[in-house]
Amino acid sequence: MTLKIHVDHDAAAPYEQVRAQISEQARSGALPVGHKLPTVRGLAEQLGLAANTVAKAYRALEADGVIETRGRNGTFVAAAGDAAERHAAAAAQSYAREARRLGLDRAAALAVAQEALRAIYT
Repeated sequence: MTLKIHVDHDAAAPYEQVRAQISEQARSGALPVGHKLPTVRGLAEQLGLAANTVAKAYRALEADGVIETRGRNGTFVAAAGDAAERHAAAAAQSYAREARRLGLDRAAALAVAQEALRAIYT
């Protein structure tokens, strides 16, 4: 398994491209759980980016639970699917509480959520 990242300097911020591509590769299984990622400096050199750019992407991935840093042992792919599902479940619970606080009944809250999903996934 090899980490494959392409940075388009005319597209989104480079750190976001790095974050999104590592996240997708972890989620799809192209990067299996436990796969050791390059060091921040190593990946920055490979991609022609500043080390701070890669470090920012790694911090975001770690916050999302996609990767984990094990001190001097390096950075590894975590159980990305589990982390994504836990994060989504927490967001859904927060939404449900807010919808109830606003006085929406279950059907109305569900309709709003479905419309938001439809707008994003189409």
